[in-house]
Amino acid sequence: MIVHEWIERTGGAENVVEAFAELIPSAPVICLWDDAPGRFGAERVRESALARTPLRRSKALSLPIMPAIWRTRRCSNIEWALVSSHLFAHHVRFANAPNIDRFVYVHTPARYLWVPELDERGSSGPVRAVAPLFRSLDRARAQEGAELAANSRFVAERIRQCWHVDARVIYPPVNVERIQSVADWAGVLGPRDRATLDALPREFVLAASRLVRYKKIEAAIDAGRLTDTPVVVAGDGPDRERLEAMAETSSVPVYFLGRVNDELLYALYQRCAVYVFTAVEDFGIMPVEAMAAGARVVGNRIGGVSETVVDGVTGALCDPDDATELRDATAVAASCDPNASVEQARRFDTHRFNSNIVEWLGSERIRDRAALPSNMGGGS
Repeated sequence: MIVHEWIERTGGAENVVEAFAELIPSAPVICLWDDAPGRFGAERVRESALARTPLRRSKALSLPIMPAIWRTRRCSNIEWALVSSHLFAHHVRFANAPNIDRFVYVHTPARYLWVPELDERGSSGPVRAVAPLFRSLDRARAQEGAELAANSRFVAERIRQCWHVDARVIYPPVNVERIQSVADWAGVLGPRDRATLDALPREFVLAASRLVRYKKIEAAIDAGRLTDTPVVVAGDGPDRERLEAMAETSSVPVYFLGRVNDELLYALYQRCAVYVFTAVEDFGIMPVEAMAAGARVVGNRIGGVSETVVDGVTGALCDPDDATELRDATAVAASCDPNASVEQARRFDTHRFNSNIVEWLGSERIRDRAALPSNMGGGS
């Protein structure tokens, strides 16, 4: 049995569930609702009653009843559950099988309940009003005896502080093998994407992400200005207008590409002088993707990126709000060996993730042995 909050079309949590689903192909996927029909197959996904109500269109409005729904699920022939949680999925309890073993992969305790300074949703009046009650309930559910795994040491420490329990660390899967399967992604671009790439400067600082405030894209613009290097921004979102206004006053050109496909993104990783990613992230998949393509990364020394980027080897870590640190980190990262980035990224490939999950669950729990890759073994 695989359990997940709700299914989105894209997202790091969904990538984890997809890896779970491939590893255990016979397991149904239990969720509150499915916004990506067909991703796991309609016959495999089992939505909650909430999916048949208008509340599925509003996470904020449905949040108060989610804990109760997770406590009243029913499923036949269930022996154990593998849970993907970033809100309340770890509360799950099956009414007809209350004592099964649960293995909970924690992307984070709900950020807007526990660390609202990192998630603007936590600053709203309604959330602040109910947060103390939900935190108490959330901690109690986390202490019910499930085996916990965190997606980074950063999150494991948050689990310890918020829930008062320990968790092992299993880094999430990154499709490193696919990225490294093409030596030069520019060579496989279609005409339009190739023209976009060719129109860019020979050397540039890259930012690629959803354009929302907590991603701190302005740090990339600052890094370009401080090192007199043009900046390329790939992605879109509600913060784009503010960033474009900032770019107009920059002393270096800033190019906004909007959303790009994977092939162009990988080509940008391969071409950039440095990739700047200074958000405080729980893990941070894109910096690992960038390293897989050979990019050198400027990252925040706080958060999951500090566990993937090797300071002074595959990039540099800094306080992005300190101009001197940001300038120096950009210069250090640009001098690093791209081959070191390529090698470092392989530590986070999907095969390593699968091995660690099997070790955690115990291979005896995965009865469909055909699902286990031939190179399954230990690892960390």
